[in-house]
Amino acid sequence: MKKDNIILIGMPGAGKSTVGVVLAKKLGYAFVDADLVIQSREGKLLHELIAERGVEGFWKLEEAVGESIETVRTVIATGGSAVYGEKAMAHYRQIGTVVYLSLPLQAIRERLGDLTERGVTLRDGQDLDGLYAERQPLYEKYADITVNCEGFSIREIVEKIAKTTA
Repeated sequence: MKKDNIILIGMPGAGKSTVGVVLAKKLGYAFVDADLVIQSREGKLLHELIAERGVEGFWKLEEAVGESIETVRTVIATGGSAVYGEKAMAHYRQIGTVVYLSLPLQAIRERLGDLTERGVTLRDGQDLDGLYAERQPLYEKYADITVNCEGFSIREIVEKIAKTTA
């Protein structure tokens, strides 16, 4: 049984956390930021955890946290790399509607600052272009709904999601 959750996926910088808070307020839902849950449970910042555990070690942690989230009527903003965790994504799809916030590479590039400090998981030698190319098909694979965010305000994006998930 779905529990009326809305799970936001997408690239770092796509606006998952920002859109999530506004959407939760609009719908009267709770809001959970999976990255903050990880930081709270581990007592460390994302980039510290990535440095400590490596990219794949961080993905395992992110997947475990994702699988453990049990909520009702909640907007969940996932980390950008959540789509690497098949079990977590299966869990998210069971408990709600997965919404992909889609933005073109150039828009992502303009929004992102320092990727390392932001806690973005990049493999050795991987740049933003490679990351985007690798993740794009995964976001599309797991999305129940894709929302094009290019050129739209936060309010307009929230309206689109509210209409399509109502």
